[in-house]
Amino acid sequence: MSPTPRAAILFHDVRPFGGPARDLAAVDGVLVPELPEGAVVERVDGGGRLALPTLVDAHIHPDKTSWGEPWHHRRPAAGIAEYVAGDVELARALPTPVGERALRLMSHAAARGTRAMRAHADVAPAYGLAAVEGVAEAAAKLAGVVDVELVAFPQHGVVRAPGTAELLAEAAASGLVSHLGGIDPTGFDASGGREGDQLGLVFGLAERHGLGLDIHLHDRGEPGLAVLRDIAARTRATGLGGRVAVAHAFAVAGLTGRRLDDMADLLAEAGVALTTVALGETTILPFRRLAERGVTVGLGSDGVRDSWSPYGDGDMLHRAWLAGWALDARLDEELEACFALAAEGGAALMGLPAADLRPGSPADFMLVEGECLPQVVVDRPPRDLVVRAGRVVARGGRLV
Repeated sequence: MSPTPRAAILFHDVRPFGGPARDLAAVDGVLVPELPEGAVVERVDGGGRLALPTLVDAHIHPDKTSWGEPWHHRRPAAGIAEYVAGDVELARALPTPVGERALRLMSHAAARGTRAMRAHADVAPAYGLAAVEGVAEAAAKLAGVVDVELVAFPQHGVVRAPGTAELLAEAAASGLVSHLGGIDPTGFDASGGREGDQLGLVFGLAERHGLGLDIHLHDRGEPGLAVLRDIAARTRATGLGGRVAVAHAFAVAGLTGRRLDDMADLLAEAGVALTTVALGETTILPFRRLAERGVTVGLGSDGVRDSWSPYGDGDMLHRAWLAGWALDARLDEELEACFALAAEGGAALMGLPAADLRPGSPADFMLVEGECLPQVVVDRPPRDLVVRAGRVVARGGRLV
């Protein structure tokens, strides 16, 4: 009995990274140097389009979004506590369940070339675990299209919001989350001591349940740097190196020269990664220097049309553009580095193989009209075709 022919797909006339036109062949979700003999081949015409790796959103809050909902009229807010109150108000006002809203946004992101995301979902007495359950439901529906790591995130604080510690423990044991979050443990959520503090709780739960950590840190200056040093020390002590990330890390954005290098060396040695969301020139992390010192840095969307801000669209190519804008990137190599941050930084953060369009790499790429990669970052053309694991999952900005 002859063996069953292997299924393969051939993407004809594409230009990887804007280079010469050639074919890309995929078998079992992986790019191959040539098609196996006797393979059953599906052929897709690329029409001379650029082939670029699909992107990774290293920090997004799908549970908070009002994407696709009636316009939300935001009120002024001063500080995290007032923004958190706005979260609750918006969540109660929206008619659509969190799982449906999250699915709408995550599908939109996938259709524009996001292959994976680390999604934060609020855990607080105001919501219970509804946000975690809703985002997990959306992620399950997108299995095979976008990989999702889910973070149980105590946006309201742990010390400030009694009952949150118990909910985090429940989330940690639920099997739904891969990471636990934290937020400004000495600024917004100060406990007054190490015993029973927020970091002690989340590190303990992570150890107990085999989870990673992803901690929001907005504090600037020495208060923020002190927290980073504490996180690095706890990471080393618990053996969680490579499974801990700090989001925003505005204190690092304010460093230069030797002070930046020393902090980068500390984080790299401890195995603590960072994520940035390109909010502006004073808050974006110096990701190229950090990477040179061995720190993994990912790029994310953060909130998308939520109570905090009307901006954001879940499009990681647009986010790479924002990174370039925040850094006043003008040279080709600078624009290419912004794209690499979105393509490679988040992949490394999530432990995914690089989608570098070489044989043996995952067949995860998108086809766009354009001349070269820097021009694509600036012009942000439509994603004509999105391929995940060798399968076309979106055409013309819509999932198929």
